[in-house]
Amino acid sequence: MKMIFGKLGKVFASSIVALGLVAVMPMRAQAEDGYELWLRHARMDPEAAAFPTGFMLDCETNSPTLNIISDELQSAFMAMTGSELVRHDKLEDGTLILSSTQCSGSLQSDLEAVESDEGYIIRSENGEEIGHTLIGAKTDIGLLYGVFDYLRQVASEADLTKLDITQAPAIDLRVLNHWDDLNGHVERGFSGESIWDWFRMPDYMSPRYTDYARANASVGINGTVLTNVNADATVLTPRYLEKVAALADVFRPYGIKVYLTARFSAPMELDGLETADPRNSDVQEWWKTKADEIYEYIPDFGGFLVKANSEGQPGPQDYDRDHAEGANMLADAVAPNGGVVMWRAFVYSAEEPDDRVKQAYDEFVPLDGKFRDNVLVQSKNGPLDFQPREPIHPLFGGMEKTPVMLELQLTKEYLGFSTHLAYLGPMWEEVLDTDTHVKKEDASVADIVDGKTFNHKLSGIAGVANIGRDRNWAGSIFDQANWYAFGRLAWNPKLSSSSIAEEWIDQTFDLSNAGEETVLSMMMGSREAVVDYMTPLGLTHLMGTGHHYGPGPWVDDLGRADWNPYYYHRATADEIGFDRTKTGSNALAQYAKPLRKKWSNLETVPDNLLLWFHRVGWDYEMKSGLTLWQEMVRHYDRGVDAVAKMQSDWLNLEGEIDAERYQQISDFLGIQHKEAKWWRDASLAYWMSINGLELPEGSAQPEHSLEYYKALSFPFAPGQTQ
Repeated sequence: MKMIFGKLGKVFASSIVALGLVAVMPMRAQAEDGYELWLRHARMDPEAAAFPTGFMLDCETNSPTLNIISDELQSAFMAMTGSELVRHDKLEDGTLILSSTQCSGSLQSDLEAVESDEGYIIRSENGEEIGHTLIGAKTDIGLLYGVFDYLRQVASEADLTKLDITQAPAIDLRVLNHWDDLNGHVERGFSGESIWDWFRMPDYMSPRYTDYARANASVGINGTVLTNVNADATVLTPRYLEKVAALADVFRPYGIKVYLTARFSAPMELDGLETADPRNSDVQEWWKTKADEIYEYIPDFGGFLVKANSEGQPGPQDYDRDHAEGANMLADAVAPNGGVVMWRAFVYSAEEPDDRVKQAYDEFVPLDGKFRDNVLVQSKNGPLDFQPREPIHPLFGGMEKTPVMLELQLTKEYLGFSTHLAYLGPMWEEVLDTDTHVKKEDASVADIVDGKTFNHKLSGIAGVANIGRDRNWAGSIFDQANWYAFGRLAWNPKLSSSSIAEEWIDQTFDLSNAGEETVLSMMMGSREAVVDYMTPLGLTHLMGTGHHYGPGPWVDDLGRADWNPYYYHRATADEIGFDRTKTGSNALAQYAKPLRKKWSNLETVPDNLLLWFHRVGWDYEMKSGLTLWQEMVRHYDRGVDAVAKMQSDWLNLEGEIDAERYQQISDFLGIQHKEAKWWRDASLAYWMSINGLELPEGSAQPEHSLEYYKALSFPFAPGQTQ
């Protein structure tokens, strides 16, 4: 892997030196603490592979983005080889050509295949006498993306003399959602305090903001929502808009727009209006004036993300208006400047429904076609709440006239926080690949989200960020892979999670082939291990109250039924599971007929969704021939064993990975193993207290009593204010 990065670094660094756009940068410190993410550049032997002999910049003008490209090349080259490549004034054998139409490059005919302003080509031209490689784009941002892709090609040991790549993003809006408060707290954040130091901005802009933008651009992320969906209207005041504008200035050369969360009651809270009714003309005018003010500070402001009428947040339903009326009022305010509104579909009413997972569909599908063209309905991947496994949300395919934007969660609120290795690429791939069956073809969730199925002109994927002030950004080294995978899947939702993991490994560690295979195996099996020791066989929402840390399937004393884990399993001495068929809540009716047929039938529903859709006896015979109880115990045991294997596999990598990162991962795997056993033991102790059954032969008894597990308390768990 070092050899591969050296090749790219040499090409890029020579580009910078020859351009003369920046001074030679000092070599980076060699400490491996995870700060450099997948953009680290280890020293290597430049003679180990055939590098380009030099580069040409086919541009007549300069730009901040071209300077960034130059910095990237210089940094990579100096770190990896310590020497320079020459700039070619004319085409020579082995030249790397960088060209952008935006900078008046002469190779515009070569870029006709690039359909998007963010797209690019990477093409090897191997003539009889002269061979070269072109990285070309219509814009400088596209060229930046192409440079980062070339880096990935080198890291994956691609034959650089046979490249023929034409790339454009499948998704328009590829956006991180920061659940960050203005006081520095991060809701559900497990990587320290907020990355945004609002108090010191704009007079001090941390270099970390630039590094953040660079990392995002390297995987194609083009937007960031800076503030919590549980919004604070203060961010819309001039004092804070000045700070937001300073961040936008940092991000702009990397192709990243800023967005803000809009608190629906802001007109009342900031300027004393008596109402926030979206039909009120004064309210409408207030939002238009506020939007114009924001665009004065930030000309390329992306728009608003809104959480309304959910978990106590104000919204249009407070005034007997619907979601479309609320979203359209804001959409009209930002439309003149090209802004969008991302209106979240995560809602549940103050009244207790017969089944909480049905509410978003029931509220939004009747409004299909009533939203403005610049509104996207933003839906979580499943109908509940970022659980280790859920079926797809029925809104994907349920709204033909409205673009539905997929919301994923990078921060692992329900998957063991930052200390549990849980690579989420397979989870997201599972969701994106699921066929909604709303059409005969091209109707996977990926096809819905990218607009292909219903010919939507606007598309988006959002990711709840796992980024904070921890030195390694994400709380753990392996959680960086989820940030990386989100960006890559947002660019192309049909990439495989395995290939993405391989890319990340190549760029993050310097491993032997056997070592790479070990880490890949750990990553690809990690999410299923978490499902096994937390919520096997379609169980869901069994986490502790509030903090969602650790098991709490026994909890049944909260203010409303659907806040309680018991609500989702309803275990008795005879049965367990939630009946969502016709004999129960009939949530299955919200899906297309083929899915209804498959999931409603006990013979065809997959085991991993059994208890999500069905209520069955503990002695129900599974496809394996085991009873439900025996199969459940087997899954719990398998999950714990999988973590133990990850521990032993990791031990074999000692010496291949720098000491600091190796030790952190080793320690975190120790925590994960201890907590996997806790999950297994506490859950089984509770189920046994309900069903009165003994554990199958060979399965160990829980380490402690059920009373012990119930008595555990975590008032200051990460991501909580108290």
